[in-house]
This record gives sequence, structure tokens and C-alpha cells, in this order.
Amino acid sequence: MPELSVIVHGPDPRGHLAELLDSLAARPLPDAEVIVAAVGDWARETAAGHAPETVVLPLPDGTGDAAARAAGAARATGRWLHFVHAEDGLPAGTVRTVAERAAELQDTVDVLLLDHVRSTWRTAGTRPANGRLLARAGRAELALDDAADLLRLTPLLGTRVLRADFWRAHEERLTTDDDEAYTAYAALLTARRVACLNQVGYDHRVPRPESLPPVTAEERYALVDRYEALLALAQDRAAVRTVLYDVMVRDLLRTFAREDMPEPVAREFFRRASLAAVRHRPPGHRRPGGLEGVRRGLLEEGAYTKYRAFQAANRTRRAARAAVRTRKRRLGAKLRDQQYRRALGRRVDPDLAVFSAYWDRGVACNPAAIAAELARRAPWIHPVWVVTKDNAPLLPPGTDHVVPGTRRYWEVLATAKYLTSNVNFPNAVVKRPDAIHLQTHHGTPLKRMGLDQMRHPTAAQGMDFAALLARVDKWDYSASANSHSTRMWERAYPSRYTSLDYGYPRNDVYYRARAADVRAVRDRLGIAPGRTAVLYAPTHRDYEAGWTPRLDLAALADRLGDDTVLLVRAHYFYDTAAALTGLRRTGRIIDVSAYDPVEELCLAADALVTDYSSIMFDYANLDRPIVIYADDWETYATTRGVYFDLTAEAPGQVARTQEDLAEVFASGAWRDEAAAKARAAFRRRFCEYDDGHAAERVVRRVFLGESERALPPVVPVADRTPAPNPEEATA
Repeated sequence: MPELSVIVHGPDPRGHLAELLDSLAARPLPDAEVIVAAVGDWARETAAGHAPETVVLPLPDGTGDAAARAAGAARATGRWLHFVHAEDGLPAGTVRTVAERAAELQDTVDVLLLDHVRSTWRTAGTRPANGRLLARAGRAELALDDAADLLRLTPLLGTRVLRADFWRAHEERLTTDDDEAYTAYAALLTARRVACLNQVGYDHRVPRPESLPPVTAEERYALVDRYEALLALAQDRAAVRTVLYDVMVRDLLRTFAREDMPEPVAREFFRRASLAAVRHRPPGHRRPGGLEGVRRGLLEEGAYTKYRAFQAANRTRRAARAAVRTRKRRLGAKLRDQQYRRALGRRVDPDLAVFSAYWDRGVACNPAAIAAELARRAPWIHPVWVVTKDNAPLLPPGTDHVVPGTRRYWEVLATAKYLTSNVNFPNAVVKRPDAIHLQTHHGTPLKRMGLDQMRHPTAAQGMDFAALLARVDKWDYSASANSHSTRMWERAYPSRYTSLDYGYPRNDVYYRARAADVRAVRDRLGIAPGRTAVLYAPTHRDYEAGWTPRLDLAALADRLGDDTVLLVRAHYFYDTAAALTGLRRTGRIIDVSAYDPVEELCLAADALVTDYSSIMFDYANLDRPIVIYADDWETYATTRGVYFDLTAEAPGQVARTQEDLAEVFASGAWRDEAAAKARAAFRRRFCEYDDGHAAERVVRRVFLGESERALPPVVPVADRTPAPNPEEATA
């Protein structure tokens, strides 16, 4: 019995089915089967071309979606059913990820919820705001009564993976008609427990409205009927009914406002919506404040004429406010532009240097290391940091800084001789001929960057590649830690800058730190002597709206034992997890998400566990064990794009499941001979120029104008001595 049956159903009028089946055939399907309930000759012929990998169930033209789903489910043998419409798509790696997640779930879980992207005839891969709801739910198995907000998720059946026994037990309720949204809601309302996977597992393709048949009046009214039927499924469930009621009213009002209905249809729709809003209003329910509350009040009154007048007045008010905002914005921009242009008329100050890191967050990364070295070698050059207003209070005492958008901000950008950043300065910054722009970057590229993101729309959402190249053309120098990075930067950011193959200045500390420094960091973190510290530092997924822990850290800490402490560096997480609270008290898990600088965490750690974060390339300088946790490698590699196969060229052991990861540590494989051999090859390739003198080379070349030949040569990897590891430091 396979874990998962993917049931592709429905007609294929726009020819997307072949693309969907090609994507499924391109990768082996572990523990899964594909069944195509093909409606019509075209879908049948397309599916037949993919046999025997797929099971084809020919269905006559005109077969409804509900009947097609039922036919596919009847043929399925998997424990879980994933219904995929022939017009939609599945991101690469979805089948494997869903099958593995489903295998973890108890039989009391009936529905697994996924995130999705939305593609139209003119956009691709737009992610609706579902990820935060899924992230909030985490990986717990929940009753809907305890997580009623999940009803606010977009009602797509393709984002609900159903346990097969659950489907068969409630098939009649779930297949009342072809309304997919009804089935999506009904599945949640009927399930005993649900679980979430905060990962994009479905691509919903929305056809151009003009290509569809006109919506009839009865189809409009059916929206009201849908919600009344759903509310009947939520009897005696106060929290669920309240959320579902809010969803209904919001949807009905949005449909009324946005759909261009003929006047008689609009009046009748409003009347029916009004009756439903009054009939199903929960006892004691309070309307929201503001304009939304006014809208709901008019709906409940059935005041159609007043509502139309309210809409007209609101449109007029919004237009007036938008005009005022536009006028203010233009005046402000004009004033700033005038100030900046005046400043550009002044001479460049040869002793002024501007620094920025991570979109103006503070003193960090390569710019911070360069600024520190500059203070030692050229104290006459005055540094000014660009820092956001919110982060300014966190700066080290005495740090001269400017806040973006202020008058002095534009003055220093206009007159500084040196501009250093690990990202980019704003588009409006003018590159003066006698100013020097230094791009330090902030990692070694595993994921695709710059122009290489064009082929990966999930990662490139909103990117203006022409503006990107205009910013790149301002660079004079580009820092690099290894020849791989140099090649990838020159490919992803093609321009005339000079590559500085000097190493990353932020990594100098890995060769300059002493045993006392390692001990001091561990003392600050509260790591008891003799304990093994494992730093867990996962990266961001472009296909996730929020951040969801990919590991059960409490269970992992139990497997690793009392002698091991986990340093967990991630986004906000586990704030309310009672299980972790106890572990924190014992010192077995330390949340270091807000700890800076990250280099100190690396010095304190005996080993690193990461997925695809560039921290692995920096940590490798320490020549300490690294374990890669690649549970979603295929999805990440396809959606983000990568420059090499990390699972084949890893810096140590690779784990694909949590059990694998626990076993790597339990067996000692994390630091065995094979791991050391892999790490040595990785260090030779990616720690090529990092030898503890990167900041010196950058300052002497860029700020002091010394020749390449005058700089200290890079020390070969084999001849370097990294900072002592914690065991050596505490011996």
C-alpha cells in the first residue's frame, strides 16, 4: 500500500495536464501512485502518453469534478489522497514531502493542510497570506475547535490532503456537488484532527475571466447556499461557527463589491446575503469597528440603496486621500532630491566612509570587520553607519550613524569617498567618478542569485532585474571568499567591477580567536564545561511565508542526551512551547536567534547542523564537524535554484529525516573519518581565501591604495591553524 495517491482529475481545456504529468514523471515518486481521472478524449490521450507510470481512468466529456474525484478515489490504494485538478500544478518535490509528512501522522489525523501559490495568465507563483496561519499552527495535530482560524485558509481542495479512510467514511458529505470550495471547507469541519505543513505544495492556476463562460445568477446565489450548508455542519461548535460566520460575511461582501452583477441580480444577491447574515449571526457576536462594521451593519439591515451610496462615498474618499498622499510623496521626494543634488555638487570627502549591513540593520558582517580594521590602520577616515531608526538604539556606544531618508543621510551618501555594503545601496544613489563602492556580499552562494533567479519565479518575486543591474554597475570592487563565489558573482552580477579574491573579512576571527575567547563566549551563553554544544542554524525558504521548525527539537534533545546542548538560531519560534520551556531551564536548548555576532556562536559550537544556510561555508573554516539536514532538498533546489548538489558535495554527513539526524549523532558518524574527509574537501574548495588576513587585504587595497603585489599572500588551507575547538579551549 503506497503512502500517498495523487488523484489528477477533470478536463484539460488549456493544455496544462501534460506539464503536470511531465513534472511528476521527472522524479521518482517514493511511496506514491498517480491516478488520472481523465475527463474527455483530450485528457485521456494526454494521460495515456504517461502510462504505465500513471493509472488512467477514462471518463466521458461532461463528467463533473465531484464524480471524477470519486472515480479516482475508488481506484486509489494509498493511505492518503491528494486531489489535484488537471489545470493546476505541483511544485517539484511536493509528492515526496507530502508522503513523508503524512507518514508521521497518527490515524486520528484526517486532513493535512498545505500552503500554495497562485498563478494567473500574467503572473506566476504569487503566494497568498496563508503561510502565517500554517506557521502559527506548527506541526502539532489539532482539533479544529482549538484552531478555528484555519477556516480562514483559501478553500482549495488541492491544499487538503485527506486520509483515505476518512474520505470513504464521509464521501457522501464531501461530494454533494462540484463546488470544490465546499468540499475543502467540509473536509475541515468533518475531520477529527488536522495537521499542517507550512510549505508550498500546490500551484493553483487561475484562468483569465474572459476565457470562462459568464457566471449565471443562480451560480451567484449558490455562494450563499454554500455557506448556509457549511454552517449546518458546525452546529454546537461556538468557536468554529464564529470564524465560519466571519468568513461567510466577508466573502459575500467582497463578492458583492467586486463582481459586476446586473442590477436585478445584485439586489437579489444582497437580499439573500442579508438574510443569511441575520439568520446565522452567533449569539453575542460583535461587529468589527470602522468601515467593515458599517458594511456589516448595512448588510444586516438589508439596506441595498444605502450600501450603494456608502460604496460611492467610500470610493470618492479613497481617491481624495490617495491624491493627497501622492502629492505629499512627490513634494517630499522633490525636496530630498534637491538636497541630494546640492550635496552632489560639493567635493568628495576623502576621509569619509559610509557602511551598511543587511539592509541597514546595524554594525555586522563583512562591513563591520572592514570598519574595525580601518579604525586600526587608517583612523583618520571617519566611518558613518546607515541604520534604521528602530535599530539605532542597539548600536555600540559612540557609533556615528545616519537614518535612511534624513537630510544628513543624503549628504553623506553624496560626499563620501567610500561606500561599503553587503547588499546594495538604494537605486537613487549616484555613483560619483571619484567615489569607491565596495560590495562585500554576505555569504557563499549555494542558492542562485541575481540574474540566475530569473528562471525561478518563486525566489524572484518582485525583482526588478534592470534596476538590479543598474546597482551592480556602481560597484568598483566585489569581495569573494573562494573562486566558486568569484565565478558565480561574475555570472549573476555581470559588470566591470574588480573581484577581490581576499577572503571574507568576517571570517578572520576564526583564525585569530584564542582559547580564552572560546571560553568567554561559552560562559556568556551558559554552556557548562564538558558539554557538547551543537549549533542548529536553518535558512529561509522562499516558498514559505513564515518560519516553521523542521525538527522536533525537544525530541532531538532527548535523543542527544543531557551532555549535549542545542544552540538554536532561527526566526521567532517556540515562544509558547511548554516542552521547550523545561529544556531551556535545564540548559539543554538555548535560543540564540537574537544573539550577535553569529561568529561568536560558531566559536562556541562543537558542531553545526544546518540545511542550506551559507553559515556552513564560514563554519568550515573552524574545521569542526558539520551535519546537513536536507529534508526538503528537491523542493528547495527546484524552487530556489542551486549552483551545485549539496547532498553529493556536503561538508559532512547528510540526514534526510529527523531519525537519520539523531542516528548520525548517536552513532558518532558526525565526527568519524568519512565526515572529516568530506569536510577537508569542502574546506579546500570553499575556504580557499579565508586565512585571517582578509580585512587587512581589503583595507590596504581599497582604502589605502596599495598594489596587489604588496598585500600578504593567501595562506594555503593546509598551513592554517583555526581557533581552538571547545574541547581544546577548556582542556
